[in-house]
Amino acid sequence: MGCDGLGTRAVASPLESARFGCSVERLTVHAEHPASFTMVREAVLLSAADVIVLRYPADRVDWFAKLALLGRTAIFADSLSYWRLRPGDGRRPEPAQGLRTTTLTDAAAVATLVSEIFAAYGSHYSANPLFGATEALAGYQEWALRSAAEGSCLALGTAAAHLGLATLDEQGPRTEILLAGVVPEAQGQGLYAHLLKGIEDGTLARGAEEILISTQVHNTRVQRAWARYGFEPVSAVLTVHLVKSRRIIP
Repeated sequence: MGCDGLGTRAVASPLESARFGCSVERLTVHAEHPASFTMVREAVLLSAADVIVLRYPADRVDWFAKLALLGRTAIFADSLSYWRLRPGDGRRPEPAQGLRTTTLTDAAAVATLVSEIFAAYGSHYSANPLFGATEALAGYQEWALRSAAEGSCLALGTAAAHLGLATLDEQGPRTEILLAGVVPEAQGQGLYAHLLKGIEDGTLARGAEEILISTQVHNTRVQRAWARYGFEPVSAVLTVHLVKSRRIIP
C-alpha cells in the first residue's frame, strides 16, 4: 500500500472495513519512497472510502494543515516512534531459571494473551469515533493470529504459564516486532528484556541484519526499556484519519 514506482494510491483494507462497518483504505508514504503532497492530494481526492488511514514521515510538518482542506475531516490519530537494533548488540539479561521463549501457535492462547496485554492500549483507532475499542482489540487479535499461523509468534513464560507475547514480521534481512508485551500482573519484573532476548536470538539464528519496533510517542515506558536493551531511535511517522464528514459521529 502507498507509494511505489507506479505512483501514490490508497489501497482498500477489507478486514478493517468489515470490522468497523465502514469502508477503510490505507495510504502509506515511506521515507525511502518519497512522495510530494500533490501526489497524496490526488490519491485522497480519488478515494471514495469513508476513512483513509494515512501515514507519512513526521518531518512533513506542513501536511496536516493542507490535508484539512481536502473536503474530509482530518483526525490526528497518532505519532509513531521507530527504534532499531543490530542483532548481537542487545544488552541481554542474565538467564532466569525456568523462563523461556517458545513459538506459540495455539490460537486460543494467542487471542487470550493479546486481550490481556493490549486491552487498554491507546492505538490510532482510539482517536476516531467510528472505530470502537472492542473491534480494535479484535483487529489486534486477528493480526497476532496471522503471525502465529506463519510460525512468527513467540511466547515468554514458564512451564506453567504464558507471561508475554511477541508477534513478528520476519521477511528478508529485517525482523519487525509487530506486537510485544507482558501480561499486567507480570509487569515491572524485568521480564520484557527476556522477551526481547528471545526475539534477538531468533533474528541472529536466521541471519537477519536488523530488528525494528515502533510505538506511540506517548508510550515512554516501553521506549525506556528499548533504550536500556540497546535499541536506538531512527524515525517518526504520523497517522492521520481522513474521514468523509458525513460519517463523523457527533
